[in-house]
Amino acid sequence: MKATRVLIRGLVQGVGYRYFAERTARHLGLRGFVRNLPDGRVEAVAAGDEDDVAAFIATLRQGPAAGRVDGLETGDATLEDTVIRFEIRH
Repeated sequence: MKATRVLIRGLVQGVGYRYFAERTARHLGLRGFVRNLPDGRVEAVAAGDEDDVAAFIATLRQGPAAGRVDGLETGDATLEDTVIRFEIRH
């Protein structure tokens, strides 16, 4: 199981980006979370099969139709065992 942290910048708040990420992650069977950051970026942490995590990241690069992704950073992450599904955090 691979866990990855993704930081997304651009027009990613107020455009449904977190819901877009949640739907994508749940469709892929990933667990983790997505949340807005105070600096205007969105953070997502996803864990699952390496191919599914890669597909998730590729989809995050596209973003929802109302948004715009200007950049994306990825890195390794750890995820608590208590996180059993993918959720939006506030």
